[in-house]
Amino acid sequence: MPTSFSLASLSALAGQELAVSDWFTIDQARISSFGEITGDTQWIHCDPERAAVESPFKTTIAHGFLTLSLIPHLVEQTLHFEGARLALNYGLNRVRFVTPVPAGSRIRGRFAMAQVKSLDNGLDLTLNCTVELDGADKPACVAEWILRVLV
Repeated sequence: MPTSFSLASLSALAGQELAVSDWFTIDQARISSFGEITGDTQWIHCDPERAAVESPFKTTIAHGFLTLSLIPHLVEQTLHFEGARLALNYGLNRVRFVTPVPAGSRIRGRFAMAQVKSLDNGLDLTLNCTVELDGADKPACVAEWILRVLV
């Protein structure tokens, strides 16, 4: 169940953690589908047999952009902004792919409010997003995500 926040309360939450998602498994079918859709079918992602032999990870790994693209899904599972008519992807800052995500691994999102900027028709919310990898000391991905929330 997503945690709800009123738009009026968000400015006071700058610097605070908002929510943590449930774990989500990244299976080979999802990795291969992402590769087909984006045209990025490198063997490190889409050839389990070759990866088992040649990869330093001994398995395929998720595309960094697949991991990044799952942030909206993880946010949708955890956060709800009361009074928002629409939320648009406005951009990203400081994206880093810190730790590879092996096929079959579980990830989850950890979200904190970095900044709230008022607009005439809504807000720009900057979320500090950390995609954690189950069992890893370092995150899979970190990014600042700017959401334009319209009212």
